[in-house]
Amino acid sequence: MHRIAVLALPPVTAFDLAIPGLILGNAQIDGAPGYEVKLCTPRPGTVASADATQGLGLVVRQGLGVLRRADTVIVVGSGSRGALEPVVIRALQRAHKASKRVVSLCTGAFALAQAGLLDGRGATTFWLRADELRSRFPTVDVRPDVLFVEDGNIVTSAGVAAGIDLCLHLVMRDYGAAVANEVARIAVVAPVRAGGQAQFIPRAASQQRGDSLAPVREWACRHLDSSISLADLARRAHLSERTLTRKFRAETGTSPLQWLLEQRLGRARELLETTSLPMGRIAESCGLGTADSLRQHFAGRVGIAPAAYRAAFGHGRANR
Repeated sequence: MHRIAVLALPPVTAFDLAIPGLILGNAQIDGAPGYEVKLCTPRPGTVASADATQGLGLVVRQGLGVLRRADTVIVVGSGSRGALEPVVIRALQRAHKASKRVVSLCTGAFALAQAGLLDGRGATTFWLRADELRSRFPTVDVRPDVLFVEDGNIVTSAGVAAGIDLCLHLVMRDYGAAVANEVARIAVVAPVRAGGQAQFIPRAASQQRGDSLAPVREWACRHLDSSISLADLARRAHLSERTLTRKFRAETGTSPLQWLLEQRLGRARELLETTSLPMGRIAESCGLGTADSLRQHFAGRVGIAPAAYRAAFGHGRANR
């Protein structure tokens, strides 16, 4: 079981604190929990909450010793971005030196930056705080327009619900896309999204009247085994290709064809994990054409060959 230590730095944001348990705590591998999630804080007991004005109080019973036994350390968002206690900085530095995966949600990136863990690395945070992070820590390559950034064994997420995307990404990294997508279904959230998608997407007022492109995206996901062109999507939406591309990027933060490729590769991941289908059949089923095309796109986006991915994440199930 993968051990997770969630570090609450007061005043902690309750929503951020709940995300790891909600997402990682629901990952099941052959009926057994995939993660053990434990909360900790520098001074166990009542922890100041950024939501205290709503009458919310928090109690965290374990101290920093939890970090030593963890495989992954997650620092959640805090209402304070001030100076950390030296004992916290040392604990984070020890975790990093021990080659543990260190993660931040939202403004938790400020803690990682204070500990020097983000020096020379790409990182992100809540878009409203990105300029502050860049100003205070000029050695950090701040990327304010993405959902999350993975740089080696350091992973940082944008604000609020982007922490859900990051935790689903961790599940996918550890146990594969099928497990991650099942967790997303249990939590009733969107499936795994690529970290490069925009974290802040301005919504046109017209979308509130019901003319969103969601039905077009749903249709495309039901027909991933077919050849779908930009013209096909535009016809389905009753728009010109130019207007479709503009509206699609406004809603998703990416282009229609890049989004479609991500869906095809996501489907390929699941088939590699859950079936023994040959590569050619998988390529056809997710609309990538040939086994060579599957290998090229998969290696380019995922970083390893489909066969290696199957060896790492395949569950040995029979064809479905």
